[in-house]
Amino acid sequence: MQPSLFSDLQDLRDRDSGTITPFKTQLIKWVGNKQRYADQIIAHFPRRYGTYYEPFIGSGGVLANLAPARALGSDIFAPLMQIWQMLAEDPEQLKSCYAERWEWFQAGDKLARYEKIKADYNASPNGADLLFLCRACYGGVVRFRKKDGRMSTPMGSHPVVKPEKFARRVDMWRPRVAGTRFERLDYLEAFARAEAGDLIYCDPPYAHSQSILYGAQAFRLQELMAAIAEAKARGVMVALSIDGTKKSGHTYCDIAYPEDLFEHEHFVNIGRSMLKRFQMDGQTLEREVVRDRLLLTY
Repeated sequence: MQPSLFSDLQDLRDRDSGTITPFKTQLIKWVGNKQRYADQIIAHFPRRYGTYYEPFIGSGGVLANLAPARALGSDIFAPLMQIWQMLAEDPEQLKSCYAERWEWFQAGDKLARYEKIKADYNASPNGADLLFLCRACYGGVVRFRKKDGRMSTPMGSHPVVKPEKFARRVDMWRPRVAGTRFERLDYLEAFARAEAGDLIYCDPPYAHSQSILYGAQAFRLQELMAAIAEAKARGVMVALSIDGTKKSGHTYCDIAYPEDLFEHEHFVNIGRSMLKRFQMDGQTLEREVVRDRLLLTY
């Protein structure tokens, strides 16, 4: 039986103990993916809340670990949301889209065929091409050029996951998003839907380093802070991941926000910067360890 939107399936998180078993199998690659560290973030979520909102859905790593009973995952970037909507509404189509491109890619000159898929995507952005590209591109760094918004990331040197393995990932993800509706929305519209007792987790583009990435939302930090303040005034709980420290803790990213907006601040070690690895041609980057700041309104 197909589960309803807000099904009564038992939540995969043990809400009484507040613990979570890490789920680290990625579906798509995306810069800023928090899946490996999601359990550290979720440890600071409230034990009880109404609907869970993730308005900068990205790769959905926190959502997949949380596996909420009722949620809205959103972004304004249409190709990305097509992937999530296929997962929720037609997972077999998602598997087929990936398999078709993988098989064609493997059957000839891989570099030429990667560039052809990328050219097709740039000519007509769509979720099926983006899905393959994010798994095949260098480091999963989906990079968009400033001047025209076209994806420019070269092909990676790693083996691209086989269709049968990707299909198993789809099957693993499906129950974890059974209670989630996916919509293409500006983050401000998603914020406006949240009600008292709901929880919003925000993972927007980094203010200090992602101007060339994720060219999806017209993101302004001051506007986001105002939306968080309005949500807090309505009784909505908000958790925000934002720049913390880089250069292995030697550089503190100063983020301006109202003094009384957040009640708690935590730091989450997210490892070495994939963006720097891309920019510096795969160097080991021992000095590029990054910590995110997690700010809570509750």
